[in-house]
Amino acid sequence: MSLIKGIHHVSMKCSSTEEYEKTIDFYKNILGIPVVREWQAGIMLDTGNGIVEIFNDGDDAPGKGVIRHFAFATDNVDACVEAVKAAGYEVFIEPKDIEIASTPVFPARIAFCKGPLGEEIELFQEK
Repeated sequence: MSLIKGIHHVSMKCSSTEEYEKTIDFYKNILGIPVVREWQAGIMLDTGNGIVEIFNDGDDAPGKGVIRHFAFATDNVDACVEAVKAAGYEVFIEPKDIEIASTPVFPARIAFCKGPLGEEIELFQEK
């Protein structure tokens, strides 16, 4: 039995107020993720099964980590990509259908984009 139930949140740190506001705009207004908590130095947005946490500490730039990407579940990859492109963000892997060669085979539709902090985001639609 696993002691872990799932991923609670992904946290990002912005290095300026401008970067903070742009990042909130991307997740809240472009991807449509609702705000659930807000405080002086941060905000939490609820994806439905996890939280995106954004900090506005501002004094030091965020360090480089080892996270390759994080993925958002969606019912419409193409609509997400349209919204991301319309807002001027980079889509570096266009929507495509894939089959993960697992047992059983796992069909999905995916795309990848960059967020305001350069984070790599996978948009993932189970088929």
